[in-house]
Amino acid sequence: MALFYWSRLLHALPLFESIDYIEAGNPIINQHITAIAMNSVEDAGLVYELASDLLFAQRENENSYKSFRSEITCFLHWCFDVVQQSPGQISRRDMDKFVAYCQSPPKELIGQFNVAQFKLDKSSQQRVPNLLWRPFVGKRGEEYRLSDNALKTKMAILSSFYGFLVAEDYCERNPAQAWMNHSKFAHKRKFAMSEEEGSGLAFTELQWSYVISSVEQLANAEPEIHQRSLFLIKLIYGCYLRVSDVSARTGYSPIMGQFKQDKQTGIWRFHIPKSKGGKQRQIPLSNALIEALKQYRQHLGLPPLPGYQEQTPIFVRHRAAGRGREAGLVDANLGIRQVREAVQSLINHAANKAHADGLWEDAEVMRKLTVHSIRHTGITHDINLNGRPLSHVQADAGHESIDTTSQYLHTSQAERHQSAANKPMDRLAGIE
Repeated sequence: MALFYWSRLLHALPLFESIDYIEAGNPIINQHITAIAMNSVEDAGLVYELASDLLFAQRENENSYKSFRSEITCFLHWCFDVVQQSPGQISRRDMDKFVAYCQSPPKELIGQFNVAQFKLDKSSQQRVPNLLWRPFVGKRGEEYRLSDNALKTKMAILSSFYGFLVAEDYCERNPAQAWMNHSKFAHKRKFAMSEEEGSGLAFTELQWSYVISSVEQLANAEPEIHQRSLFLIKLIYGCYLRVSDVSARTGYSPIMGQFKQDKQTGIWRFHIPKSKGGKQRQIPLSNALIEALKQYRQHLGLPPLPGYQEQTPIFVRHRAAGRGREAGLVDANLGIRQVREAVQSLINHAANKAHADGLWEDAEVMRKLTVHSIRHTGITHDINLNGRPLSHVQADAGHESIDTTSQYLHTSQAERHQSAANKPMDRLAGIE
């Protein structure tokens, strides 16, 4: 059934299927999100995929799943349909406007009872949006009112949602938490993140060595499977890539032609046509990464370096896609979920190696890290070990502010003590 038909019938569309269908998605909603991405909010597809991943992680708890689905759907309806603004551009003041919208929503968006968001259409045997669903529900015969408890729950869930988006490096701020901090729900005491809590974003040198060496062993033992694995983690680490930079999604599918050589300087770069907020980035390749690219392309039976605008997918599937927009295709890029799951498996494998060598604490920490931690590790190592200028790292990482990049400067307590031990009180003392 055409999306045009549904858009004429509904004031707002439910966005996320029930637990049993969340992974498969819904064709009508996929078309709806694609239309939004093309016409108003460019990164709507990426936001939708990230939100789906967060909901998928809630699938073991039905109540939690339903709560997150309800609040994220309402928020994305406001972003996409009402203000036509990317969630990555929302500020604390914008959150004030969202709260005001939720406190007094349009009457046509207020239902009198809870209904299923999707149902089976008997004629087509497809699941379709329920015409009776509304994003807001009031009590029959009473004026709609958003209680303080409901508002607090709404903003707490959106703060968790933004926390997830920040962790995935989709955005750098949490406007929902900022709103909470300035609201009547704010805690009287604020707790700063400790050095130990903040240190878990990246692998240590030892932990990263286990990741690289274990994946290299896998690539040598099972090249048909793990040559792709090896280049994947090297590319993410070497170019500080977000998972969305190496994954196929609506409007973007990584190809070999993104590796480009500057005709004047001869420098090879990895071109990201669309990243967070629609930005473009050109990231120079290290010599080691160029050699890794050559090795990977040799494995694929390709010339050592990519040709101009080469269309070969970078990370081809080992098996044909089972469903979705690339169903049946073997030479198709991996999606965000496939990349995340593949890399997590590699991290767990490395952690098992560390555990077997008696590094139990390191192994426990490694299992808590993710594909996004590899980006953090590349940035951290370049700043603290390789001595790259902050401004260079900022440009390659795509950070909006040098302050964000500066947060990757790490010093241990021992290093701080050593640098402070011989500080003089008076630099002119003893000078004649």
